[in-house]
Amino acid sequence: MTASDTPLVPATADPTPWALPPQAVLAEVRSSDAGLTAEQARTRLAEVGPNRLAPAARTPWWRRVLSQFDDVLIYILLVSAVLKAIVGDWIDFTVILAVAVINAAIGLIQEGRAEKALDGIRGMLSVHAQVRRDGAWAQVDADDLVPGDVVRVRSGDRVPADLRLLTGVNLRVDESALTGESVPASKSVDAVPAEAGVGDRSSMLFSGTLVSAGTGTGVVVETGETTEIGRIQTLISEVPSLETPLSRTLDAFGKRLAVLILVMAVVMVVIGRVFHGFETPELVSAAIGFAVAAVPEGLPALVTITLALGVQQMARRRAITRRLPAVETLGSVTTICSDKTGTLTKNEMTARTVRTAGHEFAVTGIGYAPDGEVSLDGSPAPLPEHPDLRRLTEVMMLCNDARIVHEPDGEGDGWRLVGEPTEGALRTLGLKAGLDPAGWRRVALVPFESENKYMATLTEDPEGGLHVLVKGAPDRVLDRCSTQTGPDGAPEPLDRDFWSAQIDEIGAQGLRVLAAARTSAAPGSTDLAPEDVEAGLELVGLVGIVDPPRPEAVEAIAQCQDAGITVKMITGDHSGTALAIAREMGIVRDGDAPSATKVLTGAELEAMSTEELRAVVEDVDVYARTSPEHKIRIVSALQSHGQVVAMTGDGVNDAPALTQADVGVAMGIKGTEATKEAAEVVLADDNFATIERAVEEGRRIYDNLRKSVLFLLPTNGAQSLVILVAVLLGWALPLQPVQVLWINMVTAVTLSLALANERAEPDIMSRAPRDAKASILTAAYLRRILLVSVLIGGATMAVYFIERDQGMGVAEAQTTAVTMLALGQLAYLFNCRFLDRSSITPAVLQGNRAIWYSAGSLLALQAVFVYAPFMHSWFGSAPIGLREWGITLGLAVVVFLLVEAAKALGRARQR
Repeated sequence: MTASDTPLVPATADPTPWALPPQAVLAEVRSSDAGLTAEQARTRLAEVGPNRLAPAARTPWWRRVLSQFDDVLIYILLVSAVLKAIVGDWIDFTVILAVAVINAAIGLIQEGRAEKALDGIRGMLSVHAQVRRDGAWAQVDADDLVPGDVVRVRSGDRVPADLRLLTGVNLRVDESALTGESVPASKSVDAVPAEAGVGDRSSMLFSGTLVSAGTGTGVVVETGETTEIGRIQTLISEVPSLETPLSRTLDAFGKRLAVLILVMAVVMVVIGRVFHGFETPELVSAAIGFAVAAVPEGLPALVTITLALGVQQMARRRAITRRLPAVETLGSVTTICSDKTGTLTKNEMTARTVRTAGHEFAVTGIGYAPDGEVSLDGSPAPLPEHPDLRRLTEVMMLCNDARIVHEPDGEGDGWRLVGEPTEGALRTLGLKAGLDPAGWRRVALVPFESENKYMATLTEDPEGGLHVLVKGAPDRVLDRCSTQTGPDGAPEPLDRDFWSAQIDEIGAQGLRVLAAARTSAAPGSTDLAPEDVEAGLELVGLVGIVDPPRPEAVEAIAQCQDAGITVKMITGDHSGTALAIAREMGIVRDGDAPSATKVLTGAELEAMSTEELRAVVEDVDVYARTSPEHKIRIVSALQSHGQVVAMTGDGVNDAPALTQADVGVAMGIKGTEATKEAAEVVLADDNFATIERAVEEGRRIYDNLRKSVLFLLPTNGAQSLVILVAVLLGWALPLQPVQVLWINMVTAVTLSLALANERAEPDIMSRAPRDAKASILTAAYLRRILLVSVLIGGATMAVYFIERDQGMGVAEAQTTAVTMLALGQLAYLFNCRFLDRSSITPAVLQGNRAIWYSAGSLLALQAVFVYAPFMHSWFGSAPIGLREWGITLGLAVVVFLLVEAAKALGRARQR
């Protein structure tokens, strides 16, 4: 059959190609075993579009711009700007508006940076495909595949589209990204029932999955968004995301502050008019000045910049943040639900124990790098001295299709597996034992089949002898054995009870058990059939294999637990394996109460109602044999108890749970595009330790935000207090509104940003997680804000009236008052470097260069304000002398010392 040139619809005519024979599917997509011609492929590509998932719909630019102004404090600024325009004060109008625009620009720039980071990760997943065009095999971009193309795949390839299998040899595919099943699925060309679920469609290869072993060809039946993975991504986009703790806190704080500012402004206007007879223009100017002084217009920009700096720091620590607030949310996480494979473990199977009839050998080293050794009772076990070990490693290394290749690339150890993980572990075992496979030659093969659960080879040794080598599931291999290899390498009668007990003992440790057997073959044999290994084999021994924990993840879990964060493991493995790994990782401890070590399986979870799950969810540390669909129920149940949940995932079916979680964490290496789109954070190294470092970074950022807010608010409080007191007492205004805005701008741009670079406090990961519902400022910090407002505001009014009493002009007195505000805030900045610890220490002068850059910038800008003629006309300032600088500097030191005295009283009360 040849492909037709008639128009092609995007999907096959039959929606269940897995239920049709291969030739029927070829007919449906108007193709043949020879594939398409280049011209047919071009025509179809124009009709169905490129084979890629469309990026998430971007918000229109004008909406993104407007969203940057969607803050109640910015609304007050904009209203102030409009009032200034009405009265014709265009300089003040321009300055106020500039502040709002600069803040919006910062937010837009950071959004763009986050998107660029994600685009970089997308580039990691670009693939090519081997396709049959014009009767010959060629390599093309996966984007150019169309329905009807015949594609070839082999071990290590990523499937480029949804394929109906046409031919396959020992083909197994890792579909965990789609189904969550950690064991590779065996594939065959036989049709399956139309109602079969995704995980049971053995005649299909799905886009984005990985070929673990074997080779095959298939015809493309779906591309782009009509693939299985594309369909799920479309569903994911409909799941709403949650508001973060920081956004809730700041929104509530902003609204309360806005109401307070408006009420105080109205009271000030009424009192000024009724009791002191101020003229309307003067009152309007005072009210605007008060609003501008009281509004921390730098706060939105400060939050954005602090989070942006945190994003950059986290990126350096291998965690790429897609959404800014997620940086802070990580700092309030109370529970981390983590996948096991590749996140808590290396996803590199490793042989850990070797059992022969006479000895039990231990194997050191983890992963596929041949670093480590095989030892007996703590001493190295060389092969010449242990013939039983030699025989076992020969079987496991030679009855094996995996390859371990060394490709130094500057990252990791440079050792890479080509083939299946289990076979890679056995291959590495042989290398660690010192076995040299040179001279051995494979003659024939009985490949692994899911029905038999073993693999057998006919292999020739360097001397020309022929051997049948068998490895596989221990029960299947044991049934075929009649003898066993003794400690000296000679055969002896089989002790079946002994081996059954050993299999149970190794399995109870959470290890996967494989058995090795062998027998001699007749000279001249050239073929091997399943019936040749049905009986009469000699059992050589057992190997226990595990996906070892990442050493850094074990340490990270301990740090999380010290920080009051619960870590829960969610895996598709059996409960025994999961519990063993959880104990090794420290997630479950032997001394824990029985209720705290409970393992819940997917079947048990499925039988529970929502209320029943909520009743036990906090006591369960390990969830085994779970499907990705169960994860969203687990997350929701934890959140019902007020937990702030971080969730890790890599498959598209994990994405709804990642969206439901307070922080979704996707795997950057093995994660799918849909998962990354749903997540707030993407791990560039798929490592749990990176999550712990990100939590630490989130706590540091929250601390720095709190320090910055604690610094910013008293500066605004002091300025507004000056204007408020002046109007309420009927005095002349010590500051003009535009001067207030100047000091707000320079301190927000210089001083407050310096605190965003503060290092983490020493006890940051030994504290309990903060209450996500708690205000960003405690009652003690609010008292400190009030105290500092009074101190700096009082000092500012004092210097103004002292200078006026000394006969200085209004402009000079106001300039001195502005300078007092600047220096008072600079002194208070050093108070804020340590939230509660004393700042009267040399450490306050070290550890943050940004402090000194900011201080220098502030003094330089203030000098421009005082001495530049154009500033005199814009802001009504005037030159002042050394006397005025000395007075303001001395009062700033007094402010610093009084605040430290208040901090000391607070520490005494806590003790």
